Amino acid sequence: MNMRILLAVLFVLLTTKVIAPDIKTLVIVESEPVDIYEKLMTAILEVECGGDTLAYNAIEDAYGPFQIRPIRLDDYNKRTGKNYRMKDCYTLKVSREVFLYYAKMFGADYETIAKRWNGSGEMTIGYWAKVQSAMSKPDKTALKSLKPES
Repeated sequence: MNMRILLAVLFVLLTTKVIAPDIKTLVIVESEPVDIYEKLMTAILEVECGGDTLAYNAIEDAYGPFQIRPIRLDDYNKRTGKNYRMKDCYTLKVSREVFLYYAKMFGADYETIAKRWNGSGEMTIGYWAKVQSAMSKPDKTALKSLKPES
């Protein structure tokens, strides 16, 4: 008996036309963009400036939240046709723009980006360890204020 009921239900389902409702409406939902570099940038900001956008390292002559050196900014200006000055690196928007330009050039994995941002050689190993540690911290409320204005 159960087999007959099952066969009857299958017969009805297979022979019945299924028609979509006659609704002529299209709904487009805007989603939040995903920034694949956000986690890395937040960690590098923590390592480089500890949340201080006005950070300056006199030993390395490095400016702003991403600690950009004159040689890197000169290279960036030549490559992009921009004319930023070192004081512009104190602005998160500019500093972030420069960082992202090189991050995209350096490759897709965080370790390579972080190490190449920092320099070269053995010193980058310790730097990468600091960045990893910063990325593993669950709360980065001190750096949330560093997001650029739209």
